[in-house]
Amino acid sequence: MPTSSASTTDSARSAASGGVQSLERAFDLLERMADAGGEVGLSELSASSGLPLPTIHRLMRTLVACGYVRQQPNRRYALGPRLIRLGESASRLLGTWARPYLARLVEETGETANMALLDGDEIVYVAQVPSKHSMRMFTEVGRRVLPHSTGVGKALLAGFPAEEVRALLGRTGMPAATDKTITTPEGFLAALEDVRRQGYAIDDNEQEIGVRCLAVPVPDSPTAAAISISGPAGRVTEAATERIVPVLQQVAAELSEVLTTSGNTPAT
Repeated sequence: MPTSSASTTDSARSAASGGVQSLERAFDLLERMADAGGEVGLSELSASSGLPLPTIHRLMRTLVACGYVRQQPNRRYALGPRLIRLGESASRLLGTWARPYLARLVEETGETANMALLDGDEIVYVAQVPSKHSMRMFTEVGRRVLPHSTGVGKALLAGFPAEEVRALLGRTGMPAATDKTITTPEGFLAALEDVRRQGYAIDDNEQEIGVRCLAVPVPDSPTAAAISISGPAGRVTEAATERIVPVLQQVAAELSEVLTTSGNTPAT
């Protein structure tokens, strides 16, 4: 029987890396399920992965038995609850790895530094290093906010297609946190255009009056992530923005390298 091109590629990659082919395939299927919204059919997985249906069926049976996938009444497969524990632990570690980089941001900018992820339709803060100023911003780690009123939310959603952004805003609504909050999809999409053009996002009194935030995405992060600095509007001025943004972008690039390089360990 001829070997499929996907199987040949998998075999070559496994041989080169010393990995286990079945593990690589199983994790690839889990990632494809996540990309598809968390629920798929076997034929969809076969079409997207290039693997034969019997192979996918065998792998999915194993994942179901382990609790990482569950089979729905409609015979489709969905990501299972055991993945939640893994994801929560990984999020905590992501924050731990980011802290040395956030500390550098504080040293170089003087303002509080944050890291946030897109979790479903919400922004969740996973790490923070506070400014040394007596007047400084605090965001509780674990706090969840809606994306439309935050710099990190803009930085993260700027990479999404407009129709996905509209769908997210339709699910969450766009309540005003302050009188500066953007409350229309058109206004928010225009703000995302500014982010793509400038290379950074701004929260200008939109989440809290008197506070400005500058944010950039972490390129190629395994999960959508952004870092930011926040401080009083009187300190995070236009002049300060010109100085701070290049530092944010450099730190984001270095953090990206740590998160995407296999076997690398974060700086301490």
